[in-house]
Amino acid sequence: MKSKDIGLIGLAVMGQNLVLNMERNGFGVAVFNRTAPTTAAFIEGVAAGKNITATYTIEDLFASLKRPRIIMIMVKAGAPVDAVIAQLKPCLEPGDLVIDGGNAHFPDTERRSQEMEARGILYMGVGVSGGEEGALKGPSIMPGGPREAYALVEPLFKAIAARVNDEPCVTWIGPRGAGHFVKMVHNAIEYGDMQLIAEAYDLLHRNLGLSGTELHEVFAQWNKGPLCSYLIEITADIFTCPDPETNSPLVDMVLDQAEQKGTGRWTIQSALELGVPIPTIAAAVDARVLSSYKSERMEAAKVFPIPDMPYTGHRDAFIQAVGDALYVAKICSYAQGMALLRKAGNMYDYPLEYGEIARIWRGGCIIRARFLDDVRAAFQENPNLTNLLLAPFFREAVLSRHNALRQIVKTSAESGIPTPGMSASLAYFDSYRSDRLPANLTQAQRDYFGAHTYRRVDREGVCHTKWTT
Repeated sequence: MKSKDIGLIGLAVMGQNLVLNMERNGFGVAVFNRTAPTTAAFIEGVAAGKNITATYTIEDLFASLKRPRIIMIMVKAGAPVDAVIAQLKPCLEPGDLVIDGGNAHFPDTERRSQEMEARGILYMGVGVSGGEEGALKGPSIMPGGPREAYALVEPLFKAIAARVNDEPCVTWIGPRGAGHFVKMVHNAIEYGDMQLIAEAYDLLHRNLGLSGTELHEVFAQWNKGPLCSYLIEITADIFTCPDPETNSPLVDMVLDQAEQKGTGRWTIQSALELGVPIPTIAAAVDARVLSSYKSERMEAAKVFPIPDMPYTGHRDAFIQAVGDALYVAKICSYAQGMALLRKAGNMYDYPLEYGEIARIWRGGCIIRARFLDDVRAAFQENPNLTNLLLAPFFREAVLSRHNALRQIVKTSAESGIPTPGMSASLAYFDSYRSDRLPANLTQAQRDYFGAHTYRRVDREGVCHTKWTT
């Protein structure tokens, strides 16, 4: 039997689809799963007749691979990854490469990288975005680890990645946990995008009473302009799907409790540790958490009536304003995400190329969008750009539309429709553009009750005052 190019452990749907993608692109794959029946079902089903070998022990997996052995782990993040690595260690030799392709928390990847390096083993933490369809047809891939490790898998990753303008959506991100950090931020930006889109939907649905058909038309039209993206596209599709039982839009029958897997929370924790404000992303995570309080919200709705201030303005003007507000809020959200990447790059010694990150997000991944061409161009024009809001293209985009965001936030407040993401984006923009914030009072309060000192605006030095006589 001819030795295989790569081994893959973990045959859930993502793992299976990656294997099929690799095989379709000319690579032989050996597979292993903790439960043998899953392996057997895969090899006898969709993998039948393909250049894919089933193995039922770790030893057989290693024996089926070319040297240096390359093994990709596709299991749940956390303890399961450590358990698999423990199984691999007796068979690993210096020069072998282990890849974690799951949604690992980047500190775990940092730890595992150091442990493996001490044994002479190459280790990579690789972000893979695109869901089940992306895994099969071409994901966005964010590889972190040693450059020599990336060189071993670069041909494979380029072959299986999504392509935009014939460019594969993969690039070496940086050492150790860099790939998983970038994937974490990608997912957090995804949280922000989804929340902002949900708020736009809520405003149009509740303020204007748009039907599913009308909502589809609005989102389909938006998808032809600056908001063109995968998430806008699928949102338009969602409004056309009827509930077979009631024939009303199926989305109206979906329980309003959003779930999450943890990458949003990790991002907020990292932003706090690094001192980077990401209020839109934080609002999106909070919104999902608050949605889970369904029974409490239903009780509160009985005692707190909605303000009796329905929107009475022009329908088409409101739709235009919501679209413009969504675009500005999206810019602010991405500005926060890219600022977090910049700070992490500096703090963790990740040589991140922000334009390249935007480039590989243009295809395969969930946040793929026309918008990312402009993000890429902004960082190509100025690699030292400190904040996306300051790029000429985005500066003009915000200047020409921020009044629409103000109008929408005001209208939502008057009508009692929550827009935490849009409100946070507006507050972020107004705070970032303010040359003076009320933090002077905050610092005076800190000095008053805790002698924390302060600095003056008119001279150098640290001051402390006894604020009362």
